[in-house]
Amino acid sequence: MTTANTTLTAAAPAKLNLFLHITGRRPDGYHNLQTLFQLLDYNDDLRFSLRTDGQLHFTCSDPGLESADNLVMRAARQLQQTLHCPLGADIHLDKHIPAGAGLGGGSSDAATTLVTLNRLWQGQLNRVALAELGLRLGADVPVFVMAHSAWAEGIGEELTPVTLDTPFFVVLTPACHVTTATIFSHQQLTRDSTAIKMCAFLAGQSRNDCEALVRKLYPAVDAALNWLSQFAPARMTGTGSSVFAAFSEEAQARAVLAQLPAESSGPLAGINGFVARGINRSALSEL
Repeated sequence: MTTANTTLTAAAPAKLNLFLHITGRRPDGYHNLQTLFQLLDYNDDLRFSLRTDGQLHFTCSDPGLESADNLVMRAARQLQQTLHCPLGADIHLDKHIPAGAGLGGGSSDAATTLVTLNRLWQGQLNRVALAELGLRLGADVPVFVMAHSAWAEGIGEELTPVTLDTPFFVVLTPACHVTTATIFSHQQLTRDSTAIKMCAFLAGQSRNDCEALVRKLYPAVDAALNWLSQFAPARMTGTGSSVFAAFSEEAQARAVLAQLPAESSGPLAGINGFVARGINRSALSEL
């Protein structure tokens, strides 16, 4: 039974990988990488209501995501077990971030669940401990737990907070779902990039090592990059499928998005987009 006046709401932000270099493959099958995570002011919304019976109930605006294996539920169960907590929660997710798009929606939802339930259940875990829990769920979860844009190494968990410019991004998501496991296991993936420093990124000496392969395998991603590159340098985020370009003014970004053709056929069919501003710290940092 849900108790009164014990509900917390939280925003789970999207992210961009401003670059992604794969510097090697580890014996355990994971990849060492370098990337720069830029958080965005575009987010999923979660609501957590306390239960005193220990049960976890999950609903979502997208019924297709209502699974016991959803990352939100996995995060909640993991925290509950770690804390030996007798309490539970009703959790509702309003989904806005496209899935399978390289925007980190699932990882952000999981991180938001860990941080918010730790507070709702009066857990005593600090951010470092929560990030360690999050790493068991996915390599991108820790950056969302720490709630700050960051330079990342290792498998993405070695984080150095950074303060970045905060331009407005046009983010386009083609109508295809790119599976991270497929890209990272592909024989043609580049895995031997030389490690760089922040100054090299700022000098334009970076790329997304997954982009060439994804463009080859998914023509819709290639078409989105070609279209967006007419207006500004465009790049893919993560393993895709979303692509992005930065603009200094919101009006300029929105004018570009407004030109996206509403085609019913062709390589841009079904593509969606939004404009979001880069942020350095998410609202989750206040919990």
